[in-house]
Amino acid sequence: MCERSSTIKSIELLKFTADKKPLRFLLRQFSGFCKKDNKNRLEVALELYVKERNSACWACTHIVAPIVEWVARKGAKAFEVNEEDFKEKFKNVYWRRGLVNVIRGIAKFGIQKPFVPGAPFLVVWNYTYLCNLRCKHCYASAGKPHPNELTTEEAKKVVEKFADAGVNIIAFSGGEPLMRKDFYEIAKLARDHGIFTAVATNATLITKEIAKKLKETGIGYVQISLDGARPETHDNFRGILGVFEKTIRGIKNCVEEGIFVEVSTTATKFTYKEIPEVIDLCEKLGVNWWMMYNFVPTGRGRFIIENDLTPKEREELLKFLWKRLREGRRMQVLSTAPQFARVALQMEEQYGKESKEIVVPTHFYNPHLHGQLLNLSEFIGGCGAGRFYCALDPDGTITPCVFFPLPVGNIREDDFEEIWDNHPVFWDLRNREKLKGHCGECEFKYVCGGCRARGYGYFGDYLAPDPGCINNRFAWENLRSEMYKYEVLPTQLHGRSDFIYGK
Repeated sequence: MCERSSTIKSIELLKFTADKKPLRFLLRQFSGFCKKDNKNRLEVALELYVKERNSACWACTHIVAPIVEWVARKGAKAFEVNEEDFKEKFKNVYWRRGLVNVIRGIAKFGIQKPFVPGAPFLVVWNYTYLCNLRCKHCYASAGKPHPNELTTEEAKKVVEKFADAGVNIIAFSGGEPLMRKDFYEIAKLARDHGIFTAVATNATLITKEIAKKLKETGIGYVQISLDGARPETHDNFRGILGVFEKTIRGIKNCVEEGIFVEVSTTATKFTYKEIPEVIDLCEKLGVNWWMMYNFVPTGRGRFIIENDLTPKEREELLKFLWKRLREGRRMQVLSTAPQFARVALQMEEQYGKESKEIVVPTHFYNPHLHGQLLNLSEFIGGCGAGRFYCALDPDGTITPCVFFPLPVGNIREDDFEEIWDNHPVFWDLRNREKLKGHCGECEFKYVCGGCRARGYGYFGDYLAPDPGCINNRFAWENLRSEMYKYEVLPTQLHGRSDFIYGK
């Protein structure tokens, strides 16, 4: 918790020290690669600052390093952060690259609200369409291999492109990434480039030997899907009988190997009533985090939309999660539903006034904020698609999010940094003032803003209101009415805006 709080404070302090045009100009001029070290100059400067290196080229030493040191010292003083603690924190290469990404974001774009880093902090790489399960909600409709998947050599080039762009985390997903034979080779290559690596898996293939191999490869985070506390619930949702026990075994093996484990559950009518039991089970298993995933109607999930939660059901579930979070247990509970932040703030106002800290859940983390730091939630909160992260399909297609199948380019032929910096879809997603319906007028739009993938999946418009929010219940009710009236899927209603905003 302390590590992440330090990073959050670093972002906020930079708001007061680095968002000056002359300074941004200098940072842009000197944030490219140093030919001598084959590394970003900002990273070289930070290495000098935290004493991870003793020498560098003249420009890094005498121009970039003093700027970085000035920003760090000014910010540390403003927020009463001990400078030596700051230096110690950023001796870690992953934190250092993260701070470089923040500085590059400020240099490129200034202090945006919400904040936009210089490169995606996270790329979710759907590494293969191969999968040994047949999950009802699968966004990738995975199962069989795709003939146009990136080759091993192409995958190596992708890692280099991401490293050069400044990507901090690659999360390998799928399909089932462990089914592709070159997975470990590519994951190790990413780690060797200073990129934190994670893997999203169904865990059925994770024996003790595989867990050890993941650890040795440098995988720092494993996300495992568990969609029920009982075998029949999980197996039915995952499409194959007998996989519950294999999944539990995989979780245990990762925990025993000392890998950070997050268990995820997609909230649908199939699963949500068992969620309290799932959370209890995860605590018993020694899991670090539990994540509630929003259902999004895409891939195979388009055909089970009648099993999505109603806005009222989702609201009650998020309130339950907030209460669980407030109990202060060892295991963190999180959600990809952006409304969790809005619910948390409202619940804190109603029940948490005696506390000096306020928990403001963001998309993938629950920061504990207070005082002036509370304003930071408006810079880092809400849907991160095209803003904090993006996705890569097995064939190289780049999209804003794995649940959001709108191509913005292809890694094989397009300039990845150019897409991140300038693509109009990404800039639409970064501009909360463009949101439609209640999402556009909501007082919580900067800490929430709704799930853009759900707006796109239900209405064919990524700026449309998220029908999962209680404040958009009219859009949800009108949508369901139209679907039943015409006996169609929501994709067949795309382009019909007349029923979205009715009250």
